Amino acid sequence: MRKRIIAQVQQETASSDQNWLNVEGLAEVEITSEDAAHPIESALLPGQASGWRAAGPGKQTIRLLFAHPQRLRRIRLNFVETRAERTQEYVLRWSPDGGQSFREIVRQQWNFSPQGTTCEMEDHHVELPAVTVLELSIIPDISGGNAFASLAQLRLA
Repeated sequence: MRKRIIAQVQQETASSDQNWLNVEGLAEVEITSEDAAHPIESALLPGQASGWRAAGPGKQTIRLLFAHPQRLRRIRLNFVETRAERTQEYVLRWSPDGGQSFREIVRQQWNFSPQGTTCEMEDHHVELPAVTVLELSIIPDISGGNAFASLAQLRLA
């Protein structure tokens, strides 16, 4: 009998960082606010656990300004809310011309409930050829409550 030992192939997991863009080296970030204990880097960089959180309640915007146009095929967003029941809306838009005009990718609402649904993970497969600006606007509570926007993770490929 012939046999040979082969190396064990490790399955790629959803959290694999091998295909994600290095946002830190490719873009400048603009944000409307941030809690000092939860800076935007915590949502954008691999290996960070706390995520980003706004400094105050109400609508917030996170904008990535790319130094050179980027081709995007995948945008992964992860939102976590364990404290308050609320309905959040987010809008993801992109610009091919440095922010002169924007095109909407998705507008979505999600109901958070501490007794049930505490996490929203969205994995958008897109074909955006030359993104110069990517903008995420978050309304943390569409009923007008005092909820703080947060983002556990944003990854781009």
